[in-house]
Amino acid sequence: MLPTRLTSSEENYLKALYSLTEWEDDPVTTGTIAAQLGVAPASATAMVSKLAGKGLMVHPRYGAITFTDSGRLAALSVVRRHRLIETFLLDELDYGWDEVHEEAELLEHTVSTRFIEALAARLGHPAADPHGDPIPGPDGTLEMPPAIRLDRFEANGSPTLAILCRISDEDPELLRRCTDLGISPGSSIVLPHPELSNIDATMLWVLPAPHGA
Repeated sequence: MLPTRLTSSEENYLKALYSLTEWEDDPVTTGTIAAQLGVAPASATAMVSKLAGKGLMVHPRYGAITFTDSGRLAALSVVRRHRLIETFLLDELDYGWDEVHEEAELLEHTVSTRFIEALAARLGHPAADPHGDPIPGPDGTLEMPPAIRLDRFEANGSPTLAILCRISDEDPELLRRCTDLGISPGSSIVLPHPELSNIDATMLWVLPAPHGA
């Protein structure tokens, strides 16, 4: 059961833990969350302890921070709001995909569930946001594509043609360069790509291209 009210800061911590674990399997510590949010480690420790006390996170003395079932559901609710707002800004208000993240960060804490569900209906219930991140359903259901981070995809000796699935929204400059290169979720790319650096490859996820593509 979700808590009746969470502060914007609490929601940000839940979303940070989710974003750190959505595409990666590395253990998350308070230091990792602090770096993600740009706060002091002591502040992260205090907030994680608070959320653990609310039954939303599990924080063993020695071990990775994880969600409880209710904590994960609460995080997915914030993620749903964020990604639907990003999609609305891009599709309806002509924002660039390098601009929507910061705007959605502000708006996600202010809108009601009724507004978000009306927004989802207006947008045709999209499956993913502009960057290729899947949008959770209103009940917290989520389908993750079997995508591979680009630097690992090449290392595995996979096919040279791939379909771009997701681009991290952490670097607006990378998003602008991808626009210039005609690269976006759903587009085909030939690997290795001459315009993408090793660092860029850690921020893109791909799927093998279908045979005959």
